[in-house]
Amino acid sequence: MKMSRALIPTLREDPKDAEVISHKLLVRAGFIRKVAAGIYTMLPLGLRTLGKLMALVREEIERAGAVEIQMPLVQPKELWTSSGRWEFYGKELLRFKDRKDQEFCLAPTHEEVVTELVKNEVRSYRQLPLILYQIHTKFRDEIRPRFGLMRAREFLMKDAYSFDLSEACARQSYQTMYSAYERIFRRIGLKFEAVEADTGAIGGSLSHEFQVLAPTGEDKIARCNHCKKAWNAELAPVAKPAFVMPESPLRKEKVKTGDAATIEEVAVVLGLHPEQILKSLLIQTERGPYLAVVRGDRILSLPKFKRSVGVVEAELAQDLTGLPEGQIGPIGQAWPVVADYSVAGIQNGVAGANEPGYHWVNVSYPLDFEAQTLADLTLAQEGDCCGVCEGPLSLSRGIEVGQVFYLGTKYSKPMEAVFLDADGNKKPTVMGCYGIGIGRTIAATVEQCHDDQGILWPVSLAPFAVHLVLLDTRQSELALLADSLYSALMAQGVDVLYDDREERPGVKFHDADLIGLPLRLTIGKKYKEKGLVEIKARDASFTEDVPPEDAGKRIHAFLSQQGMANG
Repeated sequence: MKMSRALIPTLREDPKDAEVISHKLLVRAGFIRKVAAGIYTMLPLGLRTLGKLMALVREEIERAGAVEIQMPLVQPKELWTSSGRWEFYGKELLRFKDRKDQEFCLAPTHEEVVTELVKNEVRSYRQLPLILYQIHTKFRDEIRPRFGLMRAREFLMKDAYSFDLSEACARQSYQTMYSAYERIFRRIGLKFEAVEADTGAIGGSLSHEFQVLAPTGEDKIARCNHCKKAWNAELAPVAKPAFVMPESPLRKEKVKTGDAATIEEVAVVLGLHPEQILKSLLIQTERGPYLAVVRGDRILSLPKFKRSVGVVEAELAQDLTGLPEGQIGPIGQAWPVVADYSVAGIQNGVAGANEPGYHWVNVSYPLDFEAQTLADLTLAQEGDCCGVCEGPLSLSRGIEVGQVFYLGTKYSKPMEAVFLDADGNKKPTVMGCYGIGIGRTIAATVEQCHDDQGILWPVSLAPFAVHLVLLDTRQSELALLADSLYSALMAQGVDVLYDDREERPGVKFHDADLIGLPLRLTIGKKYKEKGLVEIKARDASFTEDVPPEDAGKRIHAFLSQQGMANG
């Protein structure tokens, strides 16, 4: 591709709404342009990178036995009602009516459509196992789209769905897809971690997230340095703390705290540390409200809460008491109380008094209140011990780029997707589902692969392998050589971006570093003086001056070496 004939609008300044490096660089390097909040146009370079990633994903998913289909973006309400998710999925599901007043949604995922398909087409155990996949557009009405392609509303996803005869077979399909994901992210060349995770709105009883390690990641990853297990921090099991009770319980007393509501504000008013204060949160579930109580220096994990109580839906309740959140407390509470293990060590602490402007002091557990359930309810923090082996947990940040789910019969039972077994009995198919965010993976790659000048694309995802830079278009000898090398490399199957623009060398070098292709082939003064062209790796791992006739051989050797390193 010649840059003089392509749409590659590079920018010198970061876009004002960009917070993370991938958003800044993908805009500045001319890969994407914003249409609306969380909605982007893919420009030529971005589309080529998408194509590289989709080809790699297709190869590995089909190697795992999946067959490609394509399902609609627009889905009828009836399908979502049959699975029970029309109301449960929440406001991220963009609902609308057509001209006949029939209700539809834009698909955030495709479990309902694919289950209905299999229900209508698969009759016998002889047709199973079956894995169907697509690479298609999704839409989730994110409350706060941000970070460019990392948290967009409209995005491209590879989603696959497995259908099996039994739980044992379904778990084998799960492992097959798990292994395929490992191969995909290794081939890209990413540093990643597979961690146990919450199933969220998709559902099921088992899930792993594939997290690309990056300091800008939205997710926290907890890893045990002893047993080597890893989790999303919201699910990481934390060992019960060992309590030392140096004080004797004092009689509780109600004190005036004014407008203080947050843990920090109450701590300042009373001259205490946050760990001495109880944080009480009202949680609404399908079984009614609960009061979750954690120590003031801890953060409640809703996934852990749901598992501990045995509910499917859980969110922070609004306007049930008319009190600020920080003035609610567990003493004399009518709602069921669920407390974190750390609460059992509270002695002479502080709790909301369920009365405007007041808190209880000298609150001790279980003298002044008791919980119906004591459980591990909080996000793992640095310094915690592993709940499996009590080894030390270390925390890092990651970007979720893929997730696999064991669904069981969550969808097949309510939607009656059944097959006849060898004895003629009807049985529900046992399912799994598997997603990779295509755009999100590209953004995560940039988060991990960049420097101060721009992107450093791995060969696997680079829109072009070689950036051919002609420094002076006015010199016919150099232009003829550049044209010749461009044609020769293309004929040899090498993807080349040819900078044939009438621009200053500094502008061309700046754009080459910004775009970040693996190799730069420069034709300029060295050829005039020595008959040599320069080959330079974008990551500065090597620079060579070679005769033009040797350039193709050296470029092929580099690309082959990079391919083997990530294969």
